[in-house]
Amino acid sequence: MPFAPSDMALIVPELFLTAAGLVLLVAATAVSRAQEKQIALWSIASLVVTGFLLAVPASAGAGARSAFGGMFAADGYSLFFKVLILAAGVVTILFSLRFVGDSPYPGGEYYGLLLFATVGMMFMVSGTHLISIYVALELMALSQYVLAGYFKRETKSIEAAAKYFVLGAFSSGVLLYGISLVFGATGSLSLAAVSRSIVLGPKSPLLVLGIILVACGLFFKIASAPFHVWAPDVYEGAPTPISAFFAVGPKLAAYAIFARIFFSGFGHNSSEWTVIIAASSALTMVVGNVGALMQQNVKRMLGYSSIGHAGYALLGLLAYGSKDFGLSSILIYLTAYALMNLGAFGLVVLLETKGYAGESVDDFNGLAKKNPLAAGVMVLFLLSLAGIPPTAGFVGKYLLFSAAMQAGWFWLTLLAVLMSAVSLFYYFRIVRAMYLVEGTGELRWREEPAVTVAILACAALTLFLGVYPQPLIALAKACLLS
Repeated sequence: MPFAPSDMALIVPELFLTAAGLVLLVAATAVSRAQEKQIALWSIASLVVTGFLLAVPASAGAGARSAFGGMFAADGYSLFFKVLILAAGVVTILFSLRFVGDSPYPGGEYYGLLLFATVGMMFMVSGTHLISIYVALELMALSQYVLAGYFKRETKSIEAAAKYFVLGAFSSGVLLYGISLVFGATGSLSLAAVSRSIVLGPKSPLLVLGIILVACGLFFKIASAPFHVWAPDVYEGAPTPISAFFAVGPKLAAYAIFARIFFSGFGHNSSEWTVIIAASSALTMVVGNVGALMQQNVKRMLGYSSIGHAGYALLGLLAYGSKDFGLSSILIYLTAYALMNLGAFGLVVLLETKGYAGESVDDFNGLAKKNPLAAGVMVLFLLSLAGIPPTAGFVGKYLLFSAAMQAGWFWLTLLAVLMSAVSLFYYFRIVRAMYLVEGTGELRWREEPAVTVAILACAALTLFLGVYPQPLIALAKACLLS
């Protein structure tokens, strides 16, 4: 593989965050529990500095830059996702400050694993070679398995980690086998070379099977049916800030590589894979929204909700004929999805006093009288999740549904609209609890300024982008795949 010293300039942010994570792990062994907040603040500072360092590859040359023999790309597309992932990491740590501090579990390793998971995601979204993407994905996944079971004396946490690990290992095997078949059919794992091989060579059944298996491996990472069964259990059992992180960060990275692989690598074979994605999208929307109807646990409900949203986001991948419109709609929708999910999970964090309290819909009873601001903000996030104007979620769904309609998927768009209507029922169950049901006993409320600031920031952006989405739309169009 050809290598130039200038290639190192393109991975300065990832190198810095890796070094920060290693330093943090060493420091965690030398600090007391009372000093762990300093570790958390160091983690936030590391993510913020990494965000500023993203300007280094951006300034290394005009346009997209490739490094390490075409295995890594520093382009506007990857930059868009990296900023979102870093922001999700910062918000997760803000959610964790007191949550982890009040728990009986040490926090140093917790923050280190968050940084390493973020590094894996950053390498993923810049990957332009199937092996580099796979290695980055495993770095992210291994960190996630440990984080899911971080509350090791909680049965639900251990069960979540075990299920996540077993099913994650299986999906990684499926993905790797699919990659090997793609290599056997095309003779390369570079997305550009795979695309050329598809254009110039005859259609191979081996390649089609490889594409199907790669899609199945990625369906697991985004919790798309029928590879979704891990999500509700993991979201319920993991520490709530980690559930918020799982709902946003890894999904952003997975969608980024899903679009890059299928648009840049398999795009000229779209007639074979669009049907598979359409079937998964339809099944995912139905399973996610119908499953959420039966949940009383808010974290499980949000887990099933995220499954439904995975189905909506797949609509953008079906618009390969109008790739720019479909891809930009995915970027806009995922931005809205990140804001509204982080905000909703943040309010669950505030309702928890210890352990796994504050998870039931009944825990929201009477919240409007006891804390009107929190109730109002939660309504905003639920409206956005349901796709009701004037919120960012409405803008994202409108553009996704328009892209699917333009690509000719009318029946799938109609199903998406119907499932969005179904989602109103379970989202407004929480609204009913907050405004129409009298609370009994003392409200379990965790006063935490850092969490409050993060939630209000998510709420402000959710409303702003719903009223004035033009800047986000322009940014998304400027960050499309070349």
